[in-house]
Amino acid sequence: MSDNNATSQSTRFSVDRPVFYTSIIALLALVAYAGLMPKQSGEFFSLLQSGIVTYASWYYVMVVAIILVCVLVLGFSRAGDIKLGLDHSQPEYSNLSWFAMLFSAGMGIGLMFFGVAEPVMHFMSPPRGDGNTVAAAREAMRLTFFHWGLHAWSIYAIVALILGYFSHRHGLPLTLRSALYPLIGERIYGRWGTTIDVFAILGTTCGIATSLGLGVIQINSGLDHLFGIEISKATQVLLIIGTMGLATVSVLMGLDAGIKRLSELNMTLAAILLAIIVLVGPTVFIFQTFMQNIGDYLSEIVSKTFNLYAYDPTDWLGGWTILYWGWWLSWAPFVGLFIARISKGRTIREFVFGAMLVPCVFNLFWFSAFGNSAIDLILSGTMPELGAAVQENQAVALFGFLESFPMSSVLAFIALLMVVVFFVTSADSGAMVLNMLASKGEDNTSAWQRVIWTVMIGLITVVLLYAGGLSALQTASIAGALPFSLALLWAIYGFFKAVRIDVAKRDVEASMQPAAMASGESAWRDRLDRLLHYPDTAKVSTFQTSVVLPAMTEFVSELKAHGIEASVTDRVAQEGKVALEVNHEQEINFVYEVICVSSAVPKVGEVTDTEDLDETYSQAEVHLSEGGQGYDIMGWSKDSVVSDIVSRYENHLYFIDGIS
Repeated sequence: MSDNNATSQSTRFSVDRPVFYTSIIALLALVAYAGLMPKQSGEFFSLLQSGIVTYASWYYVMVVAIILVCVLVLGFSRAGDIKLGLDHSQPEYSNLSWFAMLFSAGMGIGLMFFGVAEPVMHFMSPPRGDGNTVAAAREAMRLTFFHWGLHAWSIYAIVALILGYFSHRHGLPLTLRSALYPLIGERIYGRWGTTIDVFAILGTTCGIATSLGLGVIQINSGLDHLFGIEISKATQVLLIIGTMGLATVSVLMGLDAGIKRLSELNMTLAAILLAIIVLVGPTVFIFQTFMQNIGDYLSEIVSKTFNLYAYDPTDWLGGWTILYWGWWLSWAPFVGLFIARISKGRTIREFVFGAMLVPCVFNLFWFSAFGNSAIDLILSGTMPELGAAVQENQAVALFGFLESFPMSSVLAFIALLMVVVFFVTSADSGAMVLNMLASKGEDNTSAWQRVIWTVMIGLITVVLLYAGGLSALQTASIAGALPFSLALLWAIYGFFKAVRIDVAKRDVEASMQPAAMASGESAWRDRLDRLLHYPDTAKVSTFQTSVVLPAMTEFVSELKAHGIEASVTDRVAQEGKVALEVNHEQEINFVYEVICVSSAVPKVGEVTDTEDLDETYSQAEVHLSEGGQGYDIMGWSKDSVVSDIVSRYENHLYFIDGIS
């Protein structure tokens, strides 16, 4: 979304009423249950989670393994060349901004909370063997890498790929319902689609509220550590109000001015803090353990993926791995939709490596720097009390760890600022996603409509923090991952089916060249003359109207004579394009468009139709349903245009025959 839409955002009201009102009512009912009866709701959801761990842990393990394999296959296969958008589309954001946003929305606040806490907790209480040993240290880092590595990011990646593909490439709404289009077709616009989007809103809101509840507890712990501000529910409520106020301002500013800039700030702060820990801490030890931990992680990834401790059952599995898999799955609609929103124009391969491998490596290095350094402090006897402190209160783990460094107060302040900004970024990106889910995928809606969701998230977090229902809501969100995983597997099947068709069509299109412009003794001179002239928009519009439109009309008339339904649409004046569409009913329609596009004038040749080499010129570019084909037909004769249409249509028929 561009900030140029700010005016329309401030006035436009647009919601999917069944989704919006059903979601609000269901959220209020769920919060009332968890808030008014925290003990009963906690027991119910805990019993539900216990049943899932006991009877369905194998299923969670299988689902996550399937997702990881599918994402890697997509990245390394020919499907990797397909764009999340039309063929001519380009990324909206630079790599740095893109990484910053997906990292901040995906796991940023989790790294702050668990960067020290999780490795230390595994080290003190491993699933097998004694704690506080060298063997426990290695196992602690292997387990941490396993939980925060490829599996986690693959869950986010597959949801983002599915949504981004169907929305940006095929024009479906950017909501969860679109993932099921290959399987249920137009029914996504009915009750099935409403149910799916309502479910996504419930899971997203619950997940964000519980995560922000944990985040505000860590902020309170940091304030207590730095300034002696009491850890209390009253303080935490004030912190929620303050940070959600910042999130509201951010979401009103829009994606580019608000969320993107906050994400870039967070990445800068994270890089500074990480660099300080690496340079001031045990530098050589960090790099040594990082390399060794990477080797251990990769060598054991298969065995750990399928390890259910079936022959020697332990409660550790349900409290950590299955809990994480459920948590990542429950967050996938939110994070996946947000990443899909910012990834238009990137190829599937670029997306897989950029949105999965790059943040994964950053995660693992972060845990190596913070986790290994913390474990080293305990093992070496430099700070033995850190282990017990972390086990007692995970929220103070990071600040307790930073006490071992010079200028610990400065580092703690930077860490606190990062937690606050991550908190705000998660809240405002979450509000944006919720608004899109409730608004048919649109994000250029009225200001107050977007504010509703920041207020809703804040109110839910406050109510449940006071009532003690956060844990119940967290458990409910994780339990909700079970039905979502079923829908996700279904969507993955449909996605692979659609991608297979797309690959087949690309293969057919790649086998042909554009039709020749003309033939005859002077054809090459005509062609050269066309190359060295740079027409303006008016000339291209005249060409579209006087040559392309009659060529399309003649082609359509011939098709109709053979009983085939087809139409021509003249949008030259409004959109600078003329389009032809052949209706194949149950099969994929044939689309051929000629669009006026601008290009920079080359610094060569004789420029006769422009006054300045720095200006742009216009082209009559051919577009099919999958986007621009990269060639200009300006100056072609009517017969040459018809010939090109026939060639493209012939390939389309071959394609349809091949997938039938």
